[in-house]
Amino acid sequence: MSKPPSANRGARLFADAAAESNAPAAAYRANIDGGSRGNPGPASYGVVIRDPRGGVVAKLKKYIGRTTNNVAEYYGLIAALDYAQQHGIRALRVESDSELLVRHMRGQYKVKSPELRPLFERARKMAQSFDSFKIEHVYRNQNAEADALANEALDETSGAPAPSKRDSQAAKPQPTQASKVRARFRNGALVPIDPLDLPEGSEVEILVRPTAKP
Repeated sequence: MSKPPSANRGARLFADAAAESNAPAAAYRANIDGGSRGNPGPASYGVVIRDPRGGVVAKLKKYIGRTTNNVAEYYGLIAALDYAQQHGIRALRVESDSELLVRHMRGQYKVKSPELRPLFERARKMAQSFDSFKIEHVYRNQNAEADALANEALDETSGAPAPSKRDSQAAKPQPTQASKVRARFRNGALVPIDPLDLPEGSEVEILVRPTAKP
């Protein structure tokens, strides 16, 4: 004949149930990346957010204008934190391949850059609102999806640097053979009569052969 459960055993069961209900929520994971083509140059960020089971719940990407790699990394972090707050996520683990950003957020490096300081302060304040927040450094190959999103944001916008005047001139087709161009001598200078389509600064060879006035 089995014995009824003791009072102590029942108390332990209730204690276990209470401990389980108070356990921290399973963490979501956010992979973040930011980049700049030129540093400073056209910049963007990419973010991939996964639920505790590993399923992708969000992919974020945005072109943010002309800035540096480090600024873009912070924009990616802030975007991930903002998404988590807006969707009621209470536990978040961030993975970034920016060692500088990770060490800033962990308090291992001081933030000396004036342009990064306000971004750091904002990110730190947002991170403190979570029940659980962790940030870890990962290698670039472990952050490939976020990196791809950041590059997509640049490719899909006018994020590429505008060609410089020199580049635009170099892109013009160069003459491949000599051609005759009529010109008139006025006030000590030769003034072309026929139109010339040459890059600025082009050097030409002039053969002077006077012709009769029309």
